[in-house]
Amino acid sequence: MLDKTFNPADVEKRIAAEWEASGAFKAGNRPDAEPFSIVIPPPNVTGRLHIGHALNNTLQDILARFERMRGKDVLWQPGTDHAGIATQLIVERQLAERQTSRLQLGREKFLEEVWKWKAESGGAIVEQLHRLGASADWSRERFTMDEGLSKAVTKVFVELHKQGLIYKDKRLVNWDPRLQTAVSDLEVESIEIKGHLWHIKYPIEDSDQFITVATTRPETMLGDTAVAVHPDDERYRSLVGKMAVLPLTGRLIPIVADDYSDPEKGTGAVKITPGHDFNDFEVGKRHKLPLINLINKDGTLNNDVPAPYRGLSREAARKKIVADLEAMELLEKIEPITHAVPHDEKTKTVVLEPFLTEQWYLNVEPLAAKAIAAVEKGETKFVPENWGNVYFNWLRNIRPWCISRQLWWGHQIPVWYDADGKIYCAETEEEAKAQAGGAALTRDPDVLDTWFSSALWPFSTMGWPEDTIELKRFYPTSVLVTGFDIIFFWVARMMMMGIHFLGEVPFRTVMIHNRVLDEQGAKMSKTKGNVVDPITLIDEFGADALRFTVALAAGQSRDMRIGPTRVETNRNFATKLWNTSRFCEMNGCVTVPGFDPEGVRETINKWIVAETAQAVADVTAAIEALRFNEAAGAAYHFVYDIFCDWYVEITKPVFQSGSDAAKAETRATTAWARDQILKLLHPFMPFITEELWARTSETPRDTLLVVAAWPTIAAKAQDATAEMHWVIDLIKGIRSVRAEMNVPAGAKITMLLTAADATAKDRLTRNKDVILSLARLTSAETSDVIPKGSAQFVLGEAVVALPLGDVIDFAKERARLEKDLKKAEDEIARFDAKLSNEQFVSKAPEEVLTEQREKRAEAAALAARLREAVARLAE
Repeated sequence: MLDKTFNPADVEKRIAAEWEASGAFKAGNRPDAEPFSIVIPPPNVTGRLHIGHALNNTLQDILARFERMRGKDVLWQPGTDHAGIATQLIVERQLAERQTSRLQLGREKFLEEVWKWKAESGGAIVEQLHRLGASADWSRERFTMDEGLSKAVTKVFVELHKQGLIYKDKRLVNWDPRLQTAVSDLEVESIEIKGHLWHIKYPIEDSDQFITVATTRPETMLGDTAVAVHPDDERYRSLVGKMAVLPLTGRLIPIVADDYSDPEKGTGAVKITPGHDFNDFEVGKRHKLPLINLINKDGTLNNDVPAPYRGLSREAARKKIVADLEAMELLEKIEPITHAVPHDEKTKTVVLEPFLTEQWYLNVEPLAAKAIAAVEKGETKFVPENWGNVYFNWLRNIRPWCISRQLWWGHQIPVWYDADGKIYCAETEEEAKAQAGGAALTRDPDVLDTWFSSALWPFSTMGWPEDTIELKRFYPTSVLVTGFDIIFFWVARMMMMGIHFLGEVPFRTVMIHNRVLDEQGAKMSKTKGNVVDPITLIDEFGADALRFTVALAAGQSRDMRIGPTRVETNRNFATKLWNTSRFCEMNGCVTVPGFDPEGVRETINKWIVAETAQAVADVTAAIEALRFNEAAGAAYHFVYDIFCDWYVEITKPVFQSGSDAAKAETRATTAWARDQILKLLHPFMPFITEELWARTSETPRDTLLVVAAWPTIAAKAQDATAEMHWVIDLIKGIRSVRAEMNVPAGAKITMLLTAADATAKDRLTRNKDVILSLARLTSAETSDVIPKGSAQFVLGEAVVALPLGDVIDFAKERARLEKDLKKAEDEIARFDAKLSNEQFVSKAPEEVLTEQREKRAEAAALAARLREAVARLAE
């Protein structure tokens, strides 16, 4: 007997253990089946499950469970990423709390600390994915720093170096002075902050003239090697070719003509600091300017600046330089401004510095060309298609990838140097020594960008560079599900590496989902206090409710709104499913072995079989098209609106007064339909469906639901479907009139069907018991006339009349309805005035505009219903 209520906390852990023990998630169990494979975007080992993870992994799990039930050999490859910068930051903070540092420990002992942290705390997100119900093959869990993946990373580096695609170069990079490492252009976050624009006068050599430049970073002027003006700027044409005296240093720098200078911006004259600005670096190359690096790795000023500024932080140097310029009367003015300043993406607290340093680079241009061609030829398709344009745009404008990082946690670059600095690139130190003729070697201390190893994920996790069974069977993978924000970081790089090393794309389809917003449509942030914690939601409402919520929200090309209210609504849906299953149980609805749904004879049973078949077709087509919201919506509509709200209610009179044959058939059909529902909902709500699957059968099921066959039903039953839709529309119409006309809930009324054809009359006769019961009528007959004081509505060719003269005061009711209608129309007018006001529309946040439009739509719908109600009042 089912419990009165479903408590997710009581069953989720037990069911997860049953799945794991059964081996249901393991790939390779169906050698003759069609393979289906998907690789998890590996979450950072430092991470905790956030709502984006919940969305992404729920969508993947829906696909894995769906295809598993369809009989395919499913590999959902799980694992985690070593997250170089994030992990090193965490461990360094812990060391600081113990009054030590990585430099005091040394590299070897520091790495021991990191592995220790990983063993103790690194698996939290995996455990949280288990709580979500992720049906990955956990026996194959990988880590980007495990032995096999490290071997693949080394192999790829060495091969690309041999091919001349990896090389060392001295260039400007984005530098993190706290971690003292280069970071990728993609890992820079520009943050708007309040600052100043300082207008500084540079004296012209041998004259009393000045040229004024404007800068947001006065401290970098110590590294200036020119002043640039636009060649067409008449104000400065006579100064081009002359020398300016760099204040505070006395150094002479040329005034050059360059298109980079914008006459409309600032003073039209730009200070050029090739060593600390990416644009200035290019100007410097064009004019063969010297390049001065004036900052140490830790962000302090170095010994190439005048003595008073050496050793100062960038901020302290700025204050002193501004004060000294003011004292020399070279500071013309200071403007307050708001401008974008590059920060580190991880903590958003460190201002990054363009910094000249030697790094390892990968020339990705030839790899990018193949990755572009593969999508152009349709070997990989993007869903939605428009994300392909983002992919193309980045790859067509790609620059060399700086792949080295000055960290200790990560894949150490497989390069060694002899005493003369000669490079030896090899997979092992022994091979490098052999290349060097046995000479003593020193290994390059740098590690690879985390995204380098992530780029190999689809094939390294399957055992490459070995020629494994998994690679032959599951590569290329079937689909990748990921967010739009890592198309550059990850998707494009996996495409490049997969094609280059395996000759095939890593996945056939890339499904890109949008952002998760809060319930009001605002971006989640800790400062706003609107971050939704999925584990909190699971604790409160259960994993199934959260999963179904994100599936319903996951429309293609649109952001999703998710929060406690929506999850609670879908917890209520789970409760409805549980209660309906209890109703089935209490009415003796037991699965009948060998039951043939196409052999049923009762109209309501023919109808529910046909509706089930349609629901299966709709859900199947939507999942195949990766339209998860449509799939979840179709399942919800069938389960809630059709099965629970109508079929179950319509069966009640049958169970009470139907013939023995009708009762037996209806019990068997109800149990069969319930079983199909459990299968349909399983990819979305695996825990409650698995529990009901086990507990709603008198004898043990042949299999767990997780590996039960996906339903395939061909029944149509058009006549039965048309008849039941007519009955439902009739009952809905009567209920609507009762509600709109304020008919007391307990009042029994009569119904007359007028202008009805033979088909409608027969339907009324056959289904009279159901209609009387569900519409709360004393009688339902056909008639040729409509009595005065009747509310009316049209049903097909017929008119339904409800004589209400003895139940309500028509004049009073009309006055009430017209008053409510006027109020609704006034509301609509107010919303229209707001939404047609250009000033309001241009200034209001998008979530406010969305809310106003939604409220306007609600008011319009109410007004339409009220107009219908007024029209129904017959004279």
